[in-house]
Amino acid sequence: MADTNPAPTAESLRIEDYGMIGDCKTAALVGANGAIDWLCLPRFDAASCFAALLGDESHGHWLIAPTSSSIRVRRSYRGETLILETVFTTPEGEVALIDAMPLGRQGSHIIRRVEGRQGTVAMHMHLTIRFDYGTATPWVTADDTGTGLLAVAGPDQVTVRGPVPIKGCGFASVAEFDVASGESMTFVLSHGPSNRPAPERFDGDEALATTEKNWREWASRCTYDGPRRDAVLRSLITLKALTDEETGGIVASPTTSLPEFIGGTRNWDYR
Repeated sequence: MADTNPAPTAESLRIEDYGMIGDCKTAALVGANGAIDWLCLPRFDAASCFAALLGDESHGHWLIAPTSSSIRVRRSYRGETLILETVFTTPEGEVALIDAMPLGRQGSHIIRRVEGRQGTVAMHMHLTIRFDYGTATPWVTADDTGTGLLAVAGPDQVTVRGPVPIKGCGFASVAEFDVASGESMTFVLSHGPSNRPAPERFDGDEALATTEKNWREWASRCTYDGPRRDAVLRSLITLKALTDEETGGIVASPTTSLPEFIGGTRNWDYR
């Protein structure tokens, strides 16, 4: 997948404007505007904590993007992996947003790495966590470092940790920061049961490198060498990501009940 277009607004995003990342336990959909608008935790068939895909930002999303009003976007998967790379070009410079879910770790996590490519780009983050399909607003507290938060509602807890201060704004959490060429900043979201200690910190950059290695090693087992090998391998990677690591079952779609066409009545839960 690759494209170069003006960055869409949240209201104008189409389903084809989303890229999928996953860890063979669940999957997230990342919009071309830098927002994760769909994520169910801790499993494919669990309730969502980001559900803007079916509603709006108030139902849960996680946006990381330049503050500029003039942005062009190109995006692709990094080689033979499920690591999604979104490159934003602004009048001030260029920055890449690298999104992945690490494989082989206990629990589910999202790694979002911001890399400065050219110039200095002003960035902003807007995080709204809403459990149970947007109906449960969590109790959010800052961690002792001031650069992370813990959100708890019912049986679920989510931590978000990063290198910049995160502050509350209404019923959301926000941050602003600049990224210069050669710099990088990594944010990590982790999920766990609320009756246990908060998920342990880990090195997001190291986990990202390990995840890339794991996907490349898995993809290297493909022996097909015929026409459109890239498309065949991309299909295999997608099917692998939609295969539950515990049961081996394949979900037909990471979303729940999007209709087959706008206004249609056939909107079964495809998970």
